[in-house]
Amino acid sequence: MAPATAAAAFTSLLPAGASRLPSAAAAGAAASFVRLPRHPTGWAGASVAAPRTARRRAPGIAYATAATEKSIYDYTVKDIDGKDVPLKRFKNKVLLIVNVASQCGLTTANYTELSHIYEKYKTQGFEILAFPCNQFGAQEPGSNSQIKQFACTRFKAEFPIFDKVDVNGPNTAPIYKFLKSSAGGFLGDLVKWNFEKFLVDKNGKVVERYPPTTSPFQIEKDIQKLIAA
Repeated sequence: MAPATAAAAFTSLLPAGASRLPSAAAAGAAASFVRLPRHPTGWAGASVAAPRTARRRAPGIAYATAATEKSIYDYTVKDIDGKDVPLKRFKNKVLLIVNVASQCGLTTANYTELSHIYEKYKTQGFEILAFPCNQFGAQEPGSNSQIKQFACTRFKAEFPIFDKVDVNGPNTAPIYKFLKSSAGGFLGDLVKWNFEKFLVDKNGKVVERYPPTTSPFQIEKDIQKLIAA
């Protein structure tokens, strides 16, 4: 799927009149989600909730809600080889967590930029955690071993890649329930497409969430601020 088609697929989910995700040409102007007003009874009711004032989240500040007293360090996930990985292993590091796919129009640009940023900051207390997901256009259909070979051979990815997970729906991985409850986005807490990104500070708290069309290079300044904090 081409980048424009990929972007159109998830922006088409928005209600009429709602702000859209940035186009490829305007992606540089939008580096993060803003909250949109949601209808109190869903998308098809008679009344509309009063809009909230949109605000930009400041990197370095944890915006955890009362329901998310936990940190990312309270979770254990499986790596791409099926081994348990306690996320407390990444304590005191800045994390960029991304749901990845191998056959998306956004794949090449994101994997290339993620690998570049990881190489640049990996010795400064920064990690990228990649979670394959097949929920968006069935664009990650391969086995874990195929996904690993694709990422490590084609893009020379050195950052950790984990077991394939669901990021939405009844089988949502616990780590993604935590991430989404800590930072809502368009259409509530739903992850919208491949390569949505969550930035986590050194205390294991989500401080920013970025739409799929935000390139990793656009996030670099936020990463630098958290590393320096």
